[in-house]
Amino acid sequence: MKKMLMATTAAALVATGAFAEDVKLGIHFGFTGPIESLTGHMADGAELAMKEVSDSGMLLDGMTVTPMRVDSGCIDNGLAVSNGERLIADGVAGIVGSDCSGVTGALLQNVAIPNGMVMISPSATSPGLTTMEDNGLFFRTSPSDAREGEVMAEILQERGVKSIALTYTNNDYGKGLADAIETSFKALGGEVTIVAAHEDGKADYSAEVGALASAGGDILVVAGYLDQGGAGIIKAALDAGAWEQFGLPGGMIGDSLPENIGPDLNGSYGQIAGSEGEGIDNFVKMAEAAGFLGASPYTPESYDAAALLLLAMQAAGSVDPAVYKDKILDVANAPGEKIYPGDLAKALELIKAGTDIDYVGASAVELIGPGESAGNYRMIEVQDGKNATVGFK
Repeated sequence: MKKMLMATTAAALVATGAFAEDVKLGIHFGFTGPIESLTGHMADGAELAMKEVSDSGMLLDGMTVTPMRVDSGCIDNGLAVSNGERLIADGVAGIVGSDCSGVTGALLQNVAIPNGMVMISPSATSPGLTTMEDNGLFFRTSPSDAREGEVMAEILQERGVKSIALTYTNNDYGKGLADAIETSFKALGGEVTIVAAHEDGKADYSAEVGALASAGGDILVVAGYLDQGGAGIIKAALDAGAWEQFGLPGGMIGDSLPENIGPDLNGSYGQIAGSEGEGIDNFVKMAEAAGFLGASPYTPESYDAAALLLLAMQAAGSVDPAVYKDKILDVANAPGEKIYPGDLAKALELIKAGTDIDYVGASAVELIGPGESAGNYRMIEVQDGKNATVGFK
């Protein structure tokens, strides 16, 4: 861990605002870029938790919560850092985000650490974030891709796949996930015929698909982005008749992919962070009433990220990140009374009374190690042009 934490304007702002009526939380997601079809629902999820807390009147001395959305671009480090600095200047007390792994690392190193700001990401899954020196400021409600690689390898094996070709988007997320899938699949006795990067934003992926097809494989696993190069790779592979079925990791799961590809995607399958039970059932109903899709990828995790920030503030009696960061694991994990979506007012009251809580939330939250999710996955298969849940791991 780094030894020094710089005294900052942000810390001073939130410390002196301890008895204000309003607390600001940043939402730092890629409202433009390769997962833009997901981030509107994700932000709605985070804001639902904020509204629930505001409406309760139970946060500290009756504070209300104001969300502040900014664009990460998902793969634009310059934009992500600039907009992160804007959140600091505007006096946020915590950040939900970022979304994609590369910009999350950039935001953490260039904004959060120098300013002593807490971040909880619902969707940044690179294994590299696990070991990044973060001064105890970074948490995530989605599991690491190291775990997803194991899950995907198990699913491939269970479906009788003996060999795969593997392509990944050429960034921290793609490389880390590809490494995890390759290692895990080989450990189960599978063959990986080729591992090749692809760039986002290209108009033509025929050359990449030609190299992948030459190597062969029972299935093509695409560790990319559903609104960018990953979709382009699949379209080019279908056009070339190279594969009829594709393996889809988390970055490829979302309604826009089957909508854009069409019926040729039917039968492709993969996984994304997700759970079953009372928590997600409650959340989906709440989201429907609020007018957004609660089951959309990383939307439950976004609600949970915002909720954890606010519950930790209540437990610490402070909106200062330097103070409340040490309470996040306490409110997230056992022992304590289990808390689900819709229970945030009760949770705030219990904390105020000195009673322990165990925040389960919408995604079955359990934070381990340096503050990341233990990992639950929803298995997906494209059926009749839609992503269908076919099981859990």
